[in-house]
Amino acid sequence: MDVLSRLAVGRTDRLVHSESIPARAARLAEWPQWLAPEIREAFSERGIDRPWIHQAEAADLAHRGLHVVLSTGTASGKSLAFGMPVLQAIIDGLSAPNGRGATALYLSPTKALANDQLRSLTGLGFSWLRAATYDGDTPMEARSWARNHANYVLTNPDLIHHSMLGSHQSWAPFLRRLRYIVIDECHAYRGVFGAHVAEVIRRLRRICESYGASPVVICASATVAQPGDAATRLVGSRVAEVTDDGSPAGERVIALWEPELTAFTGENGAPIRRTATAECADLLADLVVEGAQSLAFVRSRKAAESVAVMARDLLLDVDPSLMESVASYRGGYLPEERRELESRLRSGSLRALATTNALELGIDISGLDAVITAGWPGTRASLWQQFGRAGRSGAPALSIFIARDEPLDTYLVHHPAAMLGRPVEANVFNPENPYVLAPHLCAAASELPLTAEDAVRWFGPGSLALLDSLVADGYLRKRPTGWYWTRRDRASDLADLRGTGGPPVRIVEEGTGRILGTMDVAAAHANAHPGAVYTHQGVTHLVTSLNLADSVATVVEQDVDYSTSAREVSDIRILEELERVSLGEATMSFGRVHVSSQVVAFMRRRAMTGEVLGEEALDMPVRELETTAVWWTLSDAQITGSGVDVTEVPGSAHAAEHASIGMLPLFATCDRWDIGGVSTAHHLDTGRMTVFVYDGLAGGAGFAEYGYHHAREWLTATRDLISECSCESGCPACIQSPKCGNANNPLDKPGAIAFLDQLLNQ
Repeated sequence: MDVLSRLAVGRTDRLVHSESIPARAARLAEWPQWLAPEIREAFSERGIDRPWIHQAEAADLAHRGLHVVLSTGTASGKSLAFGMPVLQAIIDGLSAPNGRGATALYLSPTKALANDQLRSLTGLGFSWLRAATYDGDTPMEARSWARNHANYVLTNPDLIHHSMLGSHQSWAPFLRRLRYIVIDECHAYRGVFGAHVAEVIRRLRRICESYGASPVVICASATVAQPGDAATRLVGSRVAEVTDDGSPAGERVIALWEPELTAFTGENGAPIRRTATAECADLLADLVVEGAQSLAFVRSRKAAESVAVMARDLLLDVDPSLMESVASYRGGYLPEERRELESRLRSGSLRALATTNALELGIDISGLDAVITAGWPGTRASLWQQFGRAGRSGAPALSIFIARDEPLDTYLVHHPAAMLGRPVEANVFNPENPYVLAPHLCAAASELPLTAEDAVRWFGPGSLALLDSLVADGYLRKRPTGWYWTRRDRASDLADLRGTGGPPVRIVEEGTGRILGTMDVAAAHANAHPGAVYTHQGVTHLVTSLNLADSVATVVEQDVDYSTSAREVSDIRILEELERVSLGEATMSFGRVHVSSQVVAFMRRRAMTGEVLGEEALDMPVRELETTAVWWTLSDAQITGSGVDVTEVPGSAHAAEHASIGMLPLFATCDRWDIGGVSTAHHLDTGRMTVFVYDGLAGGAGFAEYGYHHAREWLTATRDLISECSCESGCPACIQSPKCGNANNPLDKPGAIAFLDQLLNQ
């Protein structure tokens, strides 16, 4: 009996679907003739006799001076592909008087990945390779050494933006000799974050050119749609793509898993399933007992902690010696905590790790047997990236997807082809978003006076109008030679790359003053309000206060067996309709909107069962947001024709709104928490019943626009989800929302179906 069969004993009803992807053989190429024997021999000593075909192709394109993106699966050796031209350039530059005739810059979305790359580079044993990380954890004297001596610097877009470009004069010797910029895991740069990073790359290339350098950009990506187009938007110049994956792969068994219904009911008597968190803990503990080294990917920091705690508790009853082989890993941990966990996972002393997507990207962890993904990770690209963490080096692997009790997850486990049988998504981001571009124009002008030619070449023709508005607002001054930054504050502080809304909120333990971790401002409203549960290294705490002005939340240790989730209410106004299409009497629109939102309450749920324990009101500040939205309307005649009674219109629109929010992440590269929605029986700006879905970041992230252009496919799937759900009047798997500020009331399931039919049958 195989591992999956043993896991399913006694719970076969939860295994909704399984399939096997057969093993594939490697396809090899020859080492490039231009590669130095010393480099080739170092790779050979590490067991690499010949490169795979995609590695050789990407390396050769980069060596020829072409920007290139390599888009292949997890564990396909992308590090070797960009390592060959980078190392060759560095060894070629050793003849320079200072031994630094060529340099390279490596950008990673996470510190963990950069440190992993440094470990691999150091392991090659080259005395001439002076590699160093440069990030928020790097001491000041180590930063100075990197600037003055390193020929390979590993950093992230944040440090490029806030540190390197603002003081580029001190980096001049390095930048003057910059031959390659490596952008690893570039599929992670999407939405507003992707747009910001695109502008950082353009600023970096502009500064390099001012020093006489024209570095080649090498992008490494998971398998995504149109990787060349996405990389071109990211880099700002045409990028060639390499997508033919020649790496071997072992057999992969994929299981789709749906937790069982519980005896408990939720809001308005809705049936609820056992939580994906509890189900994940069960399976993770079982895999430890089976002797399988496993990763469990979960959606939140809180869930990572909960899964680890519950798995250890389960193992206590089986074999207490196994408890210490289970841990959690997430953002917000101190650097030394992260390094220790990564080391223990590599050594095998950790058998199971519950993690957020912090371990999704690129870290070389070999020998993993299984991956559990609890809850849809946002994109098919992320799903396959997570699944690919197991089964490296051609070994067989088990991958399990556990559905949360939410619309999208429910739809996917019952429509496997939508998850497993469709190509991965294209990255969605818009570098021309004025909310993104404007602060980067200020930063560019502060780094080097910005001419009209510069602005158009690097930032597009739309930048000229923005520059004039920045002058009018007092951010820039225009002189005959161009635009200048003349303020005393730092221009780079105007741009928030990750859209966090300000400095991170520190989580501080009362009494000791110990900092347990950090949290984004946006997340703090929902997860660090008074009464919220905060878990750190398996220990639960309750938040006692949140001071947003000082960016501090205080907590006290307290043993609780429940989780908390915030409720939010929103109001929306249309600022400008940019596009519209008529669907008979119905309309579908896209445009700019103003959203006011507020966290008004939080709910307590039993961690294991999802049982609702109670709700408590909150008085949190209102957040204002100008963003983009997609919205649709129905005429009064269509509402009458739908058969929906006038008293049921608010609940019908509300239900359609919730379900459509839940389904948009299947089509756009977003997460449910990246978007929001509002519905009303009569909106003042449209004069009609209207359903809005909006981007949750200033200026928009491209998600709502993608929904507008793919509305029929998106809303058809939404309609199918609601109609196929077995519940009678609505549940968390179809029309209920975990963050609804109106306690999921009113909701009308038949009315939502009728409204969507009216819209789609035009």
